[in-house]
Amino acid sequence: MNDLARKGITGGVGLAVPAFLVLSWIGAAAERLEEKAKAPQERKVAIASVAEDAYCTPELKAIVRRVAGACGLLDQSGGRGCQPMEAKNVAQLSDDDFNALFRPLAKRAHIIQFDADQTELDPAAMAQVEKAWGDQRGASFFFVVARASPDGNEKKNEELSAARAKAVLGHLQAKFNDPDLKKEVGLLWLGEGFAQLGTEFCDWQRSRSGECTSKEINRSAFVAWIDCAI
Repeated sequence: MNDLARKGITGGVGLAVPAFLVLSWIGAAAERLEEKAKAPQERKVAIASVAEDAYCTPELKAIVRRVAGACGLLDQSGGRGCQPMEAKNVAQLSDDDFNALFRPLAKRAHIIQFDADQTELDPAAMAQVEKAWGDQRGASFFFVVARASPDGNEKKNEELSAARAKAVLGHLQAKFNDPDLKKEVGLLWLGEGFAQLGTEFCDWQRSRSGECTSKEINRSAFVAWIDCAI
């Protein structure tokens, strides 16, 4: 074999190797793109396989995740929750938008009402808390959102709403000896400063019947199991 032939073969091999590597890289890249194209469909299948009610919007799930992670789920030291300004920061929503997220829960949620300046559950309130707790349907997160009406001192109203949320928790602990309860209940107290309820919420399941004013509906704790996968 002469020098020219040897050079031709060597040059051909030298060109073939990079060409092979480039084709291999292109093939691998195509496979990755194909896998990415499949991924959304696979995720859709996974999401669809989780039983969720229609109210589990992405926005509501985001709120539940924030509350669970930042201030809602109780720890083993006795519990914690979000104060009004913390709640507003956690929600990252306006008052109206925050309340709008929960309107689809009208058939599921219960509103536990309190007397002015009071934090104790009356017998009807206890019964309503127990009814709400019994409506689990396989859900894993029990949301308690407490408020106060805008009467008197703002700081006092923050304390009232916190005590009302903890009163619901305390009754659940006393009534049900559930070892997982602390992992299931999320507390949020709003005082008078964030997301006051309108009188349209008077039509929801309440612990009291009869007249319902704006002040009365906000002396309350909103409770519901959340079925959303978060």
